[in-house]
Amino acid sequence: MGRVYVVELEGRAYKCKFCKTNLALAENVVSRGFHCRRGKAYLFSNVVNFTAGPVEERMMLSGLHTVTDIYCVCCGQIVGWKYETAHEQSQKYKEGKFVLERGRIIDGLDSEFYIDTRPSSSDAEEA
Repeated sequence: MGRVYVVELEGRAYKCKFCKTNLALAENVVSRGFHCRRGKAYLFSNVVNFTAGPVEERMMLSGLHTVTDIYCVCCGQIVGWKYETAHEQSQKYKEGKFVLERGRIIDGLDSEFYIDTRPSSSDAEEA
């Protein structure tokens, strides 16, 4: 096996929940209204740092699609799928786009920053 090259993303990024590898930029979210077997999912116009599984026909709630599962390039966990072909005209906008399962990704902002919400003393309290 060769060396794995990882694309670093500038800006707010969604990452693999398991190994924290960058997968997609928040600005590439097309829709947050998708669902998968495990719960909520997001549709993205572009995703990086993935490998693709075999192409297969899959019947989904919105009809028949040709898709390929996508896996994190670093840890190998399945993170979603890519739409190769939509067989219904009304679903053609999905072609070439990616779905990342919300339960398998984290928002880079959620994991990198901590805001202390504990009350602290202020000048007004000192008397």
